[in-house]
Amino acid sequence: MKSALFNRKPDDKPYLISGPCSAETEEQVLDTCQRLAATGKVQALRAGIWKPRTKPGGFEGVGTKGLPWLKKASELTGLPIAVEVATAKHVEDCLAFGVDILWVGARTTGNPFSVQEIANVLRGVQVPVLVKNPIHPELELWVGAVERLQKAGLEHVGLIHRGFSSYGNTDFRNAPMWHLPIEMKRRLPELPLLCDPSHICGRRDTLAAVAQQALNLGFDGTMIESHQNPDAAWSDAKQQITPEVLRDLIEGLVWRHETTNAREFLTALASFREQINQLDAEIMQLLGRRMGVAEKIGLYKKENDITILQTNRWNEVLERALRQGSSVGLTNDFVEQYLAAVHLESINRQNKVMEG
Repeated sequence: MKSALFNRKPDDKPYLISGPCSAETEEQVLDTCQRLAATGKVQALRAGIWKPRTKPGGFEGVGTKGLPWLKKASELTGLPIAVEVATAKHVEDCLAFGVDILWVGARTTGNPFSVQEIANVLRGVQVPVLVKNPIHPELELWVGAVERLQKAGLEHVGLIHRGFSSYGNTDFRNAPMWHLPIEMKRRLPELPLLCDPSHICGRRDTLAAVAQQALNLGFDGTMIESHQNPDAAWSDAKQQITPEVLRDLIEGLVWRHETTNAREFLTALASFREQINQLDAEIMQLLGRRMGVAEKIGLYKKENDITILQTNRWNEVLERALRQGSSVGLTNDFVEQYLAAVHLESINRQNKVMEG
């Protein structure tokens, strides 16, 4: 039961961890967890025992006294329990109470000293550990945290995508930045990957959409917060839902497989992929030709003592590309990011010409 997430077969349903953001009282934990078990949708229970807050004075968790409540919930439901740890003492307390799954929170992942402290105390202990992405979009910190745990001898390490801090972002509490967990999955395909819609959304009404997108991208499951009475929760009330609402949410999700053995599908997919390969090759050829022209421009500027950056010209290129992109269904964000990368490469090529 402890390693069910790490022994998944292709046809297994998505793995769901759920429970209250914070363990508040024994009654609240037991009632919530038993109602979650009754849905038949949950594979593991969770609750925050230690709650790091941005500012002092807020509810920072009940501490170690909440662990027996979770242990009792596990005994009553037969489900494993998961708890966030941030220090060696947290780990020691969880192991003493037989916690089945540990996870490293976003703030902790961003601190290599803290991750190493946790890795050191877990050396020689085989307990599953899930690693949330760091608060800021720094992929190497996420990879580094995984590597520290693996080097301590842990065989069962997984990932949780909970979104990233983004200045000025209003649609999400933490911007999903889907390309980052996708890149983690590319680098570490053997690690299970869960999505935490609760912390990405920060509100109830968008949980289902984010959970569905994660499943569409091949995530192995989700971690969603649930509370017996969400509006009365002591922390993160707006993003929690009742066990019954969670059941309906899960039942409404469409579960897709990564592949199939259907010959017709595989034949059609192979044809589409070959088209993509050909188009990618053509794009690379065109980009190479574009950079060749950029180098010629750089030489011409050098001979005439003209600066590389021409702001008016760049604005003209960008405006035209946005119009053309819109006409073929490309988003402005994509066009801007693509052109920024092309422009930077062009500048680098011209700069080499200047220096040469």
